[in-house]
Amino acid sequence: MLIGFGAPVSGAWGEPGALGRFAQRAEELGFHGLWAFQRLLVGADQRLGPEYQSVLDPLLALSYAAALTSRIRLGVAVINLPYLSPAYLAKQASTLDVLSGGRAEIGLGTGWSEPEFRATGSVPAPRGRRTEEYLAVLGSLFAGGTASFEGRVYSLPASRMLPRPVQAGGPPILLGGSADAALRRAGRIAAGWVSSSRARLADIERGAQVVRRAAEEAGRDPDDVRIVVRGVVRAGARDDRFPLSGDWEQIRAGAQRYAEAGVTELFYDLNWDPRVGGPAADPDAAVERAEEILTALAPGA
Repeated sequence: MLIGFGAPVSGAWGEPGALGRFAQRAEELGFHGLWAFQRLLVGADQRLGPEYQSVLDPLLALSYAAALTSRIRLGVAVINLPYLSPAYLAKQASTLDVLSGGRAEIGLGTGWSEPEFRATGSVPAPRGRRTEEYLAVLGSLFAGGTASFEGRVYSLPASRMLPRPVQAGGPPILLGGSADAALRRAGRIAAGWVSSSRARLADIERGAQVVRRAAEEAGRDPDDVRIVVRGVVRAGARDDRFPLSGDWEQIRAGAQRYAEAGVTELFYDLNWDPRVGGPAADPDAAVERAEEILTALAPGA
């Protein structure tokens, strides 16, 4: 199982100094990937956790990290696809891939926040068809040459988009979602599945099985399908609700449980720690705490 790290994009440590510092340190310490997430805005009447109150744009943050690193993969888990056209995301993803030398990874979801849907003039339904057509447009544009697509949700006139991505076929596309239909879709048409922060270990294990079974039924090698999990870390006191909680030995043991559940990449995300990703956290203390956790949980530590 590969080990990644959540990029500093939320709250007290979501600022340029910490983003550059932890991107470089994560690469130096051997982490496989650096992962961001998207939260466009919070409705005035919404009750969302502290990690959602102040969030950098994921693709801009990863572009910043790309300029300061050379090897670590750069992923977003996830972008809500109804918020922007597939052509626009194809341009952004291709640009990140070019600027990073072929290190971009894109996770896509269909969203859940009504204020964000209203603010972007978007709707998630029909989720399945929307997602499948979205991936079709991305694939067409990533391939180079003349691309075109005509679907019920999206259309693309015959056109070309350059420069093409560095990675053949474009950045890998992972799909989020927890419903069986979403899991099967990830197994059929995507590079894999990326979990949400709310997924329990049992959900991950079952989801991985559904994804891989769908891949096999679609004629794909299930071992090639990726299962990427956001690991919410609670360093310090043990909390049985969080496999990645407690002392370092307990957190590493929790990571092993994810590997046994079929996960191919786990990224430790500190944005969900209110003492790091909370907007009211002390910035210096947040960075100090994050540095300690990053170092202790580095691959091979």
